[in-house]
Amino acid sequence: MVRTGRVAVTGKKRSSRERAEFELIAIGASAGGLPALVAVVDAIDADFPAIVVVQHLDPRHKSQMAGLLSRKTGKAVKEAEDGDPLVPKTVYIGPPDEHLLVLRGKIQLAHSRLIRFSRPSIDMMFGSVAATYGNQAIGVILSGSNRDGADGITAIKRAGGVTMAQDPATAEYRVMPQAAIDTGCVDLVLALDKMGETLSALVATGRSRRWQKTQHC
Repeated sequence: MVRTGRVAVTGKKRSSRERAEFELIAIGASAGGLPALVAVVDAIDADFPAIVVVQHLDPRHKSQMAGLLSRKTGKAVKEAEDGDPLVPKTVYIGPPDEHLLVLRGKIQLAHSRLIRFSRPSIDMMFGSVAATYGNQAIGVILSGSNRDGADGITAIKRAGGVTMAQDPATAEYRVMPQAAIDTGCVDLVLALDKMGETLSALVATGRSRRWQKTQHC
């Protein structure tokens, strides 16, 4: 059993039909997010749904995140391209200076206006995840120095998804996870070294009625 502060997730395996419950993990990060992201992806079990990642990156330089994350974790990682289908056991990294949305099981990139001075916008990505995947989504906020993602984490929770934030005490920059927590819409606040294993347990065991009653926002 994995105990996650507010809920306990048992190790009992589900049937193949039940195991389809969580179909997407969406992760948002900013300053200090790369080492946190490496730790989370490295710790997650090999049998995971598609993961989409938006991190604020310098738009003046080509991102090396996909290659770095793949080398450090051994997972399949690629920089997202417009029209990419979301495939399980694959991590998609949003490119610099492009908004990333998830629509009908595919990635859509957009060079539209800045949202709160940011492109990509975590809020925009999370909003599309909430609208498309609803209670089949898990939203995660990692280290960052601004409030992007707070509105998006609220959208995922209100759509029935599960929400998680890095414990600010373990974050290099605590503003972003703290802003998400302050919404009252975060189910789990976890130390960095517990996040990967908890995501794995959620994917493997699914949601119980007890879980659904743990948080309202």
